[in-house]
Parts: sequence; C-alpha cells; structure tokens
Amino acid sequence: MSRPEHLVLVTGTGTDVGKTWVTVELVRRLRGQGLSVAARKPAQSFAPEDPSTDASLLGEASGVGAEEVCPPHRWYPVPLAPPMAADALARGRIAIDDLIAELAWPDATTVGFLEGAGGPCSPIAHDGDTVTLAERLHPDLTLLVADPALGVVSNVRLAARALAGWPLLVLLNRYDGTDEVHRRSRDWLRDTEGLTVLTDVAGVADRLTARLA
Repeated sequence: MSRPEHLVLVTGTGTDVGKTWVTVELVRRLRGQGLSVAARKPAQSFAPEDPSTDASLLGEASGVGAEEVCPPHRWYPVPLAPPMAADALARGRIAIDDLIAELAWPDATTVGFLEGAGGPCSPIAHDGDTVTLAERLHPDLTLLVADPALGVVSNVRLAARALAGWPLLVLLNRYDGTDEVHRRSRDWLRDTEGLTVLTDVAGVADRLTARLA
C-alpha cells in the first residue's frame, strides 16, 4: 500500500458533526494552494434515498470519482455502522485487514485524508474501528471534529483518550463565538485539558500548511 507524505485521519465525536463537510473544505483549500491532495473512506453506509454519499462529496472535492474514494463493494445502503449494514444486507464480514489492504493513494500525494465512520470507537469493520486504523496506519495527525453544543467537553475528552497515541487537533465545527456554551467549552478544552482546539476550517488548513513547511 502506498502512503501519502502526510496522512491525516479524520474522525468525529459522533455522527452528524460535519466530518465530511470539514474534509471537503480542507481538500479544496489545500488543492487551491497547489498541493497534491487525496481523500479516502474505507467503507461507507448511507440511506438509499440520500442524494449524495460521503465518497461522492470527497471525490468531487478532490477531482476523482466516488469509487476511487471508496471501493464500490464497500458501499452499504443502510444507515447503520458499516459492519452492521453489511450484516443487514447479508454481504459478509468486513475485516480491518481488508480495508487497509484496499487503500490506494495516488503517487506523490502530499496530504491524504482518511475518514473513518462515526466516532473513534464506532465500528468500521467487524474487528476494528477508527482507533484500530490509527494503530495500524500511524497517522501524522488525527483531526477530531466536534459539535460545540452542550456536552462537547465530555465527548471530546472521551475521544481524546481513545486517540491519545497520536498527534491530535480538535475542530469545533459550527462554532459561534457569541454562544457562551461554545466559548466556555472551547476555553475549557484548551486551557484545562491542554488540547489544541480550533474553531474554523481556515485555521485547520493553516496548521496543516505549517506542518508541511
């Protein structure tokens, strides 16, 4: 398996926190700087009526087809975690070894974004989750996307513990500086927990660019 020069593992504190939207925006920004950027999603599940999938959004942003982002046989049209969706569709077990073996990156990729499913401990295979991917692939950076609403401190702390072995950057997506919960949660995570916390995609892109310098 080829490997990007810099591998960024993207996960969230749960579903619907905006992982794919954030990754799409980062891909667009970095490509706009002339960098070679690719995105991969080892497996995806979705509602059949969804107008687009994560793979199609990531593919559009990175200039490739959705099937290059996620192999078609890893598309599961049931809105459950991928291994649960595979069971519901009677399509056989998903092995983490197979997902890793199927990852293929273009030659000379400067930044590769690898998006997991759900949160760090949400199953992406019958025998592994996003933490397992980190253990096996040793990302250069792990990006944790979180919703800054009430409860975010606990959610981020739990996720950060699961991802303690790798460099971690936290993005509070949809952050509103006029919201006291958002603001105090950011301050607590940054000042009390000692985490690197950003509140916009532009800041994340700047951090990534600085790491490449």
